[in-house]
Amino acid sequence: MRIVLRGEHPFLHPLRSITKSLFSFNSPKFSGKTLPIVSSKKTQGFLRCIAMASTTTTAPVVHQVKERIELTEIERKIFDRLLATLRHFGLTNQLRVAGGWVRDKLLGKDCYDIDIALDNMLGSEFVDKVRDCLLSTGEQVQGVAVIPCNPEQSKHLETARMRLFDMWIDFVNLRSEEYSDNSRIPTKQKFGTAEEDAYRRDLTINSLFYNINTDSVEDFTQRGIADLKSGKIVTPLPAKATFLDDPLRVLRAIRFGARFGFLLDEELKKAASCDEVKDALAAKISRERIGVEIDLMISGNHPVKAMTYIYDLTLFSIVFSLPPNFEPAKSENCDRLCITYLDATWNLIQLIGDSTFNDEQRRLSLYAALFLPLRNTISKDNKAKKIPVVNYIFRESLKRKASDAETVVNLHSALDKFLSLIPFLESDGDIQLIEVDWGKGLDDVPLNSKLRVLTGLLLREIKDFWRVALLLSTLLYPPDVNCTENFPKQYFQLDKQRDLFKAVESAITKLGLEKVWDVKPLVNGKDIMSVLQLKAGGPLIREWQQKLLAWQLAHPDGTMEESIDWMRQAHSKRVKTQ
Repeated sequence: MRIVLRGEHPFLHPLRSITKSLFSFNSPKFSGKTLPIVSSKKTQGFLRCIAMASTTTTAPVVHQVKERIELTEIERKIFDRLLATLRHFGLTNQLRVAGGWVRDKLLGKDCYDIDIALDNMLGSEFVDKVRDCLLSTGEQVQGVAVIPCNPEQSKHLETARMRLFDMWIDFVNLRSEEYSDNSRIPTKQKFGTAEEDAYRRDLTINSLFYNINTDSVEDFTQRGIADLKSGKIVTPLPAKATFLDDPLRVLRAIRFGARFGFLLDEELKKAASCDEVKDALAAKISRERIGVEIDLMISGNHPVKAMTYIYDLTLFSIVFSLPPNFEPAKSENCDRLCITYLDATWNLIQLIGDSTFNDEQRRLSLYAALFLPLRNTISKDNKAKKIPVVNYIFRESLKRKASDAETVVNLHSALDKFLSLIPFLESDGDIQLIEVDWGKGLDDVPLNSKLRVLTGLLLREIKDFWRVALLLSTLLYPPDVNCTENFPKQYFQLDKQRDLFKAVESAITKLGLEKVWDVKPLVNGKDIMSVLQLKAGGPLIREWQQKLLAWQLAHPDGTMEESIDWMRQAHSKRVKTQ
């Protein structure tokens, strides 16, 4: 059937924000008013759909839904080839594009993820026929693949993939399933109708089909279009049954709710937060799949809203599971504090200017902010080695890549060092740095060069992420404020933190330390061994490498010869005093 959309839906109630109470520092320097939240909005299409943009705003987002799907030239060519295959073999199959592509096209958004649903044929069978049809007309077949089903991880369908006009297209069959009472794995699976398939989808807005044969949108649940227009996240069948079928759908519902600024249905929220569904999410879904969903949320356009949904639905400890033993103990408001830091960081990035950070820096800055209250929490592995809990969350709870864990842990480790340097960098030379707790072994560095040396050494540790470390440091400055105990009575002063960020960033640039991590040492290990007359390396070589690097930072125009001369003199003095 062809769907024609008419009318508008009224405003929905805004989602309660848990971040109305933020921080302020207990210092005259950081007193003042709280800034309004900064957000951006885009509108596309023709018919309006009203929903809230994020949990931290009260202004609505206007979604506009198109009356019909407009195909791009590439999409039309792809669909023409598929219809040509039907004609070539005399097939009567109905070809439907399912799910997200239909939703996004109706919202006027680009989508390059095309899933074809077949009514009475396996995807692999149809792909073989498309390939044969293309070869019969002399066209090139770009690529074919088959992804097997994996019921243990809630992937119940075999998926065939084919590359057409440089786009990968997925082909699956429509299905109907029967389940036993105590399992989410289907006990019986057969070809289903489009209506049966629509009702087994995760959300009504993802249950829409575009019928390629008839060039029409099909809404078999009779709710998909309405919920798209009214901005609701609803399951086609009862929410609890839908989530127990595949518990990952809880996180997908959250992600789409945040992405589009839609509100979660009350029944859906009740089901998502019930113990049975939470237990199923923890026990039956791989941590890799959970990690992928979380990463999509953090990388999305409304990460604060997504994480707030996870908090409100009491899913935080399920998603970001902690090791059995760690210290210090987790504070009662730790999860809420995580959201608050994330919110402040997100809005501070907007104030500073999103272009200051690339996508990877922005993504990892949000992770670092989210886990900021846990930065000093440590667990021990089976060899009694101390491991940051944040590392455990990345490696075990989310199964993300090791480099993500390493970067965020390094950022957390750098914060105290940055905090110790901020007063001197901010002062523009009015205050001279004499000593910091972590800058030991730099007695040979001239006093007027100490700030440049220490800052340079710090930037060489965190490299391209130094602005991210500075960003997070501004939220903790001044360092004598215990935000955990005072939360939520204090408020972040984001305009002050933006100015502080800009001042310190400017000071580092004036010191000529941009890309300092790319500067090669003037003296290598072999030269050091020659001067010290050593036959093998060891701790002494590393010590002198650090000293020589400090000398080089203090003397940016110095030469290798000058560096070696200084080393000889310093070494001679050390020998005489021993």
